[in-house]
Amino acid sequence: MHKQYMPGWMTDDLVQFGDAVRRFSKEYLLPNDVKWRADKQASREAWLKAGELGIILPDVPDTYGGSGGTPAHAGVVFWELGYSGNTGLGLGLSSIVGHYLLKFGTEAQKLRWLPGIASGEIIAAIAMTEPGTGSDLQGVRTRAERRGDGYVINGAKTFISNGQLCDMVIVVAKTDPALGSKGISLFIVDTAAPGFERGQVLEKIGMEGQDTSEMFFDDCVVPADCLLGEQAGRGFYQLVEQLAFERAQIAIWAAGAMARAFDITVEYVKERKAFGKPLIDFQNTRFVLAGVKATVTAAKAFSDMVVQQWIDGTLDAATASMAKFWNTERQCEVTDQCLQLFGGYGYMKEYPIARLYADARVQKIYGGTNEIQRELVGRQL
Repeated sequence: MHKQYMPGWMTDDLVQFGDAVRRFSKEYLLPNDVKWRADKQASREAWLKAGELGIILPDVPDTYGGSGGTPAHAGVVFWELGYSGNTGLGLGLSSIVGHYLLKFGTEAQKLRWLPGIASGEIIAAIAMTEPGTGSDLQGVRTRAERRGDGYVINGAKTFISNGQLCDMVIVVAKTDPALGSKGISLFIVDTAAPGFERGQVLEKIGMEGQDTSEMFFDDCVVPADCLLGEQAGRGFYQLVEQLAFERAQIAIWAAGAMARAFDITVEYVKERKAFGKPLIDFQNTRFVLAGVKATVTAAKAFSDMVVQQWIDGTLDAATASMAKFWNTERQCEVTDQCLQLFGGYGYMKEYPIARLYADARVQKIYGGTNEIQRELVGRQL
């Protein structure tokens, strides 16, 4: 992590950990970014390398295969991955699933899945969104009916990250539609289960290296112990509690991504010349970048506060939602301002700023749209 962005909660151990994540990003993620975008997915080798480094579940106890770190370790990972500019390796989703299991899973479920997720041998996904539902989790139509010793799942999901590579997926389904939100449950589905089918990889305007896909469940049979936890109807509560973690992750990632946009733009304007002098010598360039630097600094301070509260156990849903909508909106603004300074080259995909720009836009949508985040914050006023 760059010294100018060093938060107060950083320790020598965390600095070394961050250095290792940065080397991984520089030596492995960045060189493969263009290839993974063309392939529409990262390689399984990349997952295993991330697992060896201990960055998939950095804050999960080593009892379950994690690295035994703290939320600070997770914060470092998300910032560094955001700064890398590579979006193909969907480690954030495996991290989110890992926390669902750690918080709500039975001991058997934790031991079955967490070690493999931490090592990168098991790639995880979470299937919430359905065609026509978007952020309305209470409107899901996927059904899970109890039959004999298990459940039968029927329904369709879309916009599922890690959709092609995942070995397991947490599925949001209704076990009792008459109960509304109290009739929602979460299921751990092995993708080898009969009745599970992957749809196509969806074409996106950014994050092309992420294998965002459709999923279909056609009489998908799973055993009863695939219910996350031990009680049906707890799914909505589980989602609400863990969505704050996901939104905090997105906010931290956004801070890292806009810091990278700023850094590569400063480097570019020092080298690029117009009218006989470097772009940095023009007052407009300096004024724009001064504003960008202030925004980047503020966004990093916000994400550092989120990490500190996460460490302290005081992070609430409203703060996570504020950080998510504010940082992602600043990310889009900053990246747009930086791209402008590249001129026509900024619109070319061969330049990282173009990819950062395209990748940024979805940050205001997934994890719950920013309109939803404002509504959640507004309810707390």
